[in-house]
Amino acid sequence: MFERIGYTWTLMGASFDVIKKDKELLIFPLLSGIASFFVLASFIAPIFATDVFLQNGDLQKGQEVLWLIYAFLWYVCSFFVIVFFNTCVVVCAAMRFEGHDPTVGDGLRAAFARLPQILGWAVLAGTVGMVLRMIEERSDLVGRIVAGVLGVAWTLTTFLAVPVLVLEKKGPIDALKTSAGLLRKTWGEQIVSNIGFGVIGFLFSIPGIAGIAGAIALAQTSTALFGLVLAASVGYLILLSLVMSATDSIFRTALYMYAHNGRAPAGFQEEILAGAIGRGSR
Repeated sequence: MFERIGYTWTLMGASFDVIKKDKELLIFPLLSGIASFFVLASFIAPIFATDVFLQNGDLQKGQEVLWLIYAFLWYVCSFFVIVFFNTCVVVCAAMRFEGHDPTVGDGLRAAFARLPQILGWAVLAGTVGMVLRMIEERSDLVGRIVAGVLGVAWTLTTFLAVPVLVLEKKGPIDALKTSAGLLRKTWGEQIVSNIGFGVIGFLFSIPGIAGIAGAIALAQTSTALFGLVLAASVGYLILLSLVMSATDSIFRTALYMYAHNGRAPAGFQEEILAGAIGRGSR
């Protein structure tokens, strides 16, 4: 496990090197975040404007089916936005690995060309997400534990689904099957990378969180300094989230390409990838 952690950190560093070469990749997670915000706002605003679902805070009889449909549509739209812009990153990362110099236009054109696959995956992921949410909300403690276990299994099974969807141009079901098939080769690296990304993200977020706390402390003494420190801290956290999101997509693309064809992408060491996945499992 500790050896895998070392491999993962090295691979994450190689993924970050891609961002240093193609800083425009950060535009895609930024657009994803903005679009996701507007999707959320477009679904929340009608609820508060019309009170169609809630009266006195309780769901009314006969509204449950309508609410489930509404929530499902939100899941689908949210997943569509996320996968669309992840597709842009995956395409650009693959182009860089093949020696090309990708642009924002390249990523967007590829994503638009794969709209049917992206929409199909959004429907599939939205359905699974909705089912897991229903199990979690309507079950006792055992049911919530089961939902959590199923959620982890779904995360691992679909870890490489977007690269498969994008680079092999497969439909959602075939992409799910291929991603599940690659799980046998990459499960250890998937688990460690998920933990590693979370830990690294948390460690790097500490200065931003500390900055926000410091800004709050300065609020009573200097309004100008409060605004400056707060803006800098929030900006830092936003930039961090963009970098971590893009790095994660690049990492998954590199891991998929090596697990799929056995060739290390440009910028990634063959022995590191071989150790991360394990020759014996291939």
